[in-house]
Amino acid sequence: MKKIGLLLVLCAAVAAQAQKADMASLDAPAGTAPTSVTFPFERVQTPTNADLYCAGFVNEHSLPNANFVAGGLQTPNTTKFAAGELLYLGGTGYQVGQEYTVVRELRNPNKHELFPGQDRLLRTFGQPYAEQARIKIVDTRSKMAIAQIESSCDAVVPGDVVIPFAEKPTISFHPPVRFDRFLPASAKTSGRILLSRDFDGIVGTGAKVYMNVGANQGVKPGDYFRAVRLYTADQQDEVDSLSFDASTTEDTQKNPSEMDPNFLKPSKGPAIHVADLPRRAVGEIVILTATATTSTGMIVYALEDLHVGDGVELDEQQ
Repeated sequence: MKKIGLLLVLCAAVAAQAQKADMASLDAPAGTAPTSVTFPFERVQTPTNADLYCAGFVNEHSLPNANFVAGGLQTPNTTKFAAGELLYLGGTGYQVGQEYTVVRELRNPNKHELFPGQDRLLRTFGQPYAEQARIKIVDTRSKMAIAQIESSCDAVVPGDVVIPFAEKPTISFHPPVRFDRFLPASAKTSGRILLSRDFDGIVGTGAKVYMNVGANQGVKPGDYFRAVRLYTADQQDEVDSLSFDASTTEDTQKNPSEMDPNFLKPSKGPAIHVADLPRRAVGEIVILTATATTSTGMIVYALEDLHVGDGVELDEQQ
């Protein structure tokens, strides 16, 4: 009787394991290898309305600032306004019921470049803007129009610019795909992360970034780009480059290797060329909006921190 009970327990365990394997196979995309540590399956989320309408953008030219926020109901005692509050708008052309987006022309208070040539590239590709709020005109009987903030991404302040509201296309869901960390470079559309929202230099999942590829290169909302990094990029970083000067060997090695003998003192051991190390993919970015020359993306998957200055390449695996 004990033997029969033990046999039943073993059969139940085998059945449970088989069911788990079946569920795993259903969970993975068809035709792909099982998930591994080296090549995981990325799982990303669809951007929300807040992601779409609060991401900001880089415009090729500065936007007209004739229509602007002049104040609010408690001006001058209140200088920051959020959802539900009333705004006074300077400028012309307003009509009751019209919707507008409040944007802010940005400047980076940090004069330090996050990668060599960043300032020059930004001047080449345009002016960055933050999207602050969505507003609706409720009255136009005074010299200034009156609007109510329907939704806000961040505080609205006097001087922020008002532009007509435009609907943005929704982004379709990205099914799980095999994330190849060492996918070789190709001839696909490629560019670079120029800037991030709030001027952060190191960003992760959910962060918004601005890239120097746009509609002129065929980029459109819903496209996915793979963020990639070369090890030679560390040589241009003030902090990361210090690691190349540190010892990577052990005292017991008779002929220790030297990291990139083109830059450091040659040794009798193996020569490790940094440029020969494989390019590594660090994350996935979905395009939210695109202008002619730039695009705004959201990081939807990251295996490690992404850096402003990282390369991006169109990912056509989906």
